[in-house]
Amino acid sequence: MSADRSNRPRRRRFDDDDFRPDTALMARRPDLDHEETDEPSWSTYPSATRGPQPVPAWVVTDPRAIDVDLGVMKTGKEAEVSLLRRHVPGGDPGTDVVYAVKRYRSAQHRLFHRDAGYLEGRRVRRSRETRAMATRTEFGKELIASQWANAEFSVLGALWTAGASVPYPVQLLGTEVMMEFIGTDGIAAPRLAQVGHDTTDVASLFRQLVQSLGVLADQGYAHGDLSAYNVLVDDGRVVLIDLPQAVDVVGNPQGFDYLRRDCDNICGWFAVHGVSTADADVLFDELRSRAIGRGV
Repeated sequence: MSADRSNRPRRRRFDDDDFRPDTALMARRPDLDHEETDEPSWSTYPSATRGPQPVPAWVVTDPRAIDVDLGVMKTGKEAEVSLLRRHVPGGDPGTDVVYAVKRYRSAQHRLFHRDAGYLEGRRVRRSRETRAMATRTEFGKELIASQWANAEFSVLGALWTAGASVPYPVQLLGTEVMMEFIGTDGIAAPRLAQVGHDTTDVASLFRQLVQSLGVLADQGYAHGDLSAYNVLVDDGRVVLIDLPQAVDVVGNPQGFDYLRRDCDNICGWFAVHGVSTADADVLFDELRSRAIGRGV
């Protein structure tokens, strides 16, 4: 399945349930053909931690490439998402790609409103680091930011490799995760909550989502914050987003509670929109069994 993805069109977007639109940016032309907001710099791809193999054909790996920050697309309590254009000057069209870049905030400006429960089950090697994170010192907040970025990059890589419909993680650099931009011609794909139900096969979207949630469970994860606002619908294809808080279902003491909440939230939405098979009890039992049985 991964091999087929390597030639997918460059239609990319990442979004976040907690984000609110940056109105100044949205007022610009949606095709991104606007004045660039920053001076170009050399591509950071050669020095970054890179996404899983096989690397999709649309990823610009040429060391001659330059990066241009196109500005903040969305802002949230823990992070902001910007658009970045990476291209090879004078190169063919395949070397000019727009990515989404999620940057976790500095300690002075970050509000980790939801980290305590999600971070249970995640471990660091040194007791000093564990104490710093628990007491939320400045050093501890930096460690937490690093954990969020590393967790998101790692989970996206594992899920993409396993066949879940998630954005491909291009690279990780510090507390910055670069990933696919999901959309068409610079226009972002809508969230599930925004799709037109009179023209959409909602039952098909539910089946796709259940399939991806099954892949998460097979890898031992629950999304942890699932709703119709962090699922994108890209030309009929469901894409799961906002995964830094993905929970180890067995390793986290609250893992099954998070899994149950995910099932309740998403099945409740689909049931309201006429999908008779959207049964939270049935979905929870299936996903729980798959998470417990992984590797068996």
